[in-house]
Amino acid sequence: MSKKKGLSFEEKRARMMEIFFETKDVFQLKDIEKIAPKEKGITSMSVKEILQSLVDDGMVDTDRIGTSNYFWAFPSKALHARKRKLEELESQFAESSQKKEALQKNIQKSKIGREDTAERSALMEELAALRQKKEQLKAEIDKYRECDPDVVEEMRQTNKVAKEAANRWTDNIFSIKSWAKRKFGFEESRIDKGFGIPEDLDYID
Repeated sequence: MSKKKGLSFEEKRARMMEIFFETKDVFQLKDIEKIAPKEKGITSMSVKEILQSLVDDGMVDTDRIGTSNYFWAFPSKALHARKRKLEELESQFAESSQKKEALQKNIQKSKIGREDTAERSALMEELAALRQKKEQLKAEIDKYRECDPDVVEEMRQTNKVAKEAANRWTDNIFSIKSWAKRKFGFEESRIDKGFGIPEDLDYID
């Protein structure tokens, strides 16, 4: 004989709800752990997990009184919960249907004037040719950009700033060399060699 197939998670949940609906009573966890295996075929090891899942879904109510937790569920509440869920799903369906209808209208509207005609094909080819021509002209402009008076002036100003900075650093180096010679009596060639200063270092004209 083949081994009997165990209950699925959802089947266990349904059978545990039967305990509450059939008895209309309030239970502690230990009570359900005794009843569920005996009357509903739910293994005692899974009772706590199944019960907690029903509490998390709002299908079973729970409250702590003193040091004990009590659990209960009544058919009327389950019916109201299912009705609310149904109303929620119907509302979502109606909203999705409206969005779908609006999107379909927008698609149809966007197709107007874009019919695949010979005139449209010719215009698209002309547009592609113009875009290509634009890129070619842009490349030509970039090629002669160095001759642009504004660009030349910008380069001139940049060079001026760089020249002034270079001469300022050169002046600083000469000042430090002069100070080192006076302070420590170093020879200039020794200072140049020690700090990697070129012998022909000079101001930029």
